Amino acid sequence: MSSLLFAASVFVLLTVALGLFAILRRSADVDRLMAVQLLGTGGVAILLLLAVASEMPPVVDVAVMLALFAAFAAVAFVRNASGVSREARGE
Repeated sequence: MSSLLFAASVFVLLTVALGLFAILRRSADVDRLMAVQLLGTGGVAILLLLAVASEMPPVVDVAVMLALFAAFAAVAFVRNASGVSREARGE
């Protein structure tokens, strides 16, 4: 069972790498945000698969933190792009 999970994590890693290559070829800021979200989602999937395959529960905590950081990055990007922080400062 663990070899199947390791194989699935390698497959997800390769898929994320291909997706990042395709996204990062573009230069728009939105594409870079999509790259961050893809890295967060793929990283969480890989870490969860590896945590179950290697029977290491602390890796699940790392996966949760990565998901949290990816969500914060998306919120920060939206706040910056929409100008919410400038309006709050009175600019």
